[in-house]
Amino acid sequence: MDDYRFAGRDGVELACRETGSGRPLILLHGFMGAGSQILDGWAAGFVEQGRRVVIPDFRGHGESSKPHDPAAYPSDVLADDGLALVDHLGLGEGEYDLGGYSLGARTVLRMLVRGARPGRAIVAGQGLAKVTGPQGEASQRVLTALVDGVAIEPGSRDALIAQWISKLGADRQALLHVLDSLVPTPEDALRRITTPTLVAIGDRDERSDADELAALLGDARFVRVPGGHETAFAAPELAAAMATFLAER
Repeated sequence: MDDYRFAGRDGVELACRETGSGRPLILLHGFMGAGSQILDGWAAGFVEQGRRVVIPDFRGHGESSKPHDPAAYPSDVLADDGLALVDHLGLGEGEYDLGGYSLGARTVLRMLVRGARPGRAIVAGQGLAKVTGPQGEASQRVLTALVDGVAIEPGSRDALIAQWISKLGADRQALLHVLDSLVPTPEDALRRITTPTLVAIGDRDERSDADELAALLGDARFVRVPGGHETAFAAPELAAAMATFLAER
């Protein structure tokens, strides 16, 4: 495995891992996650499939820089960073595939709208409302309370989120800035995406409108797999669906 750093378009230092060899597959993790989760999960199967798996950490996450200056999180910066990685790797149109889960899936769509041209794309754990509108309202509320030192009601859903944030040891201020940088993707823009795309969702995920997202894309396949938002990520059925889709070239 190769660990290295690359620069975002604004010079912020970002972490990345690579494993395997063959056709490049860039995979993007979810909010409050890290590339290590994908490395420990999906990566081995894709390496066995004969792929070079490239797994960055979003800024504000994992081993990437976590600046607290709001200026380091301009609008759509995660897509900027993804496009900077494609440039860093020297990958041209159709020379790689691109996938993500949850926030990573939202970022995949932003990259496609803004000119990324992978051969195939995977959008997993994401639905239409979260793509076209705000995302992470509950996380933003809890993170703001934690940063400002505001009490959170014990036993509430917000308290559970706060407990999870503390368990992860996440950088609260950096994550707030990440959420502030997110922009919606209008339905008209989604309709212009022609890259063959797999849209996958857990059958107990609250993002139940993922099928509506798939219906808007120009060339999409939709699949439901067992699990909720957190558990579907590790479902063997999801890994199998992604592998099958990517193999159909």
